[in-house]
Amino acid sequence: MNPSLARLISQGFGLGLLPKAPGTWASAAAIPVGYLLHRIGGFPLFGAVAVLTAVVGWIAVRSYLQTSADPDPSEVVVDEIVGQWIPLAAVSYGLWAHGVTSFPWPGWVCAFLFFRLFDIWKPGPVGWADRKPGATGVMLDDVIAGLLAAVVTMAAAGFYHGVLGR
Repeated sequence: MNPSLARLISQGFGLGLLPKAPGTWASAAAIPVGYLLHRIGGFPLFGAVAVLTAVVGWIAVRSYLQTSADPDPSEVVVDEIVGQWIPLAAVSYGLWAHGVTSFPWPGWVCAFLFFRLFDIWKPGPVGWADRKPGATGVMLDDVIAGLLAAVVTMAAAGFYHGVLGR
């Protein structure tokens, strides 16, 4: 991949250059972009773009790391975008499957909070993946954090809608 393009993608189109908490900013920026994708094409478009971003992101990070002395540079945030989109995809699917067209913000906010929790805390498999070298380690810990956040987000939605009946 062209080094300039790899840098642009890896840094989340500049989000990774923000001076404080670039990963959190990238995760937050993933929400309106994800919502826009959901509004345009529902879960099918959202899911397709998320998978494509994961593949292209891994390729870009692999290329970017070849020019970096740091094995996990803080300016690389495409992994946070991909990781954040996993629990958001669970929200998108639930809305799409039930024909909901409004913006029920609690699901989107919970997905964000749970992803950031698992990404920062790095429990079990997230920490294991974070210790993997190269692009795999950079991307995989966020993918696993996203999967854990998706499970907890779905469980919270099930409790809220199913048990509490709201």
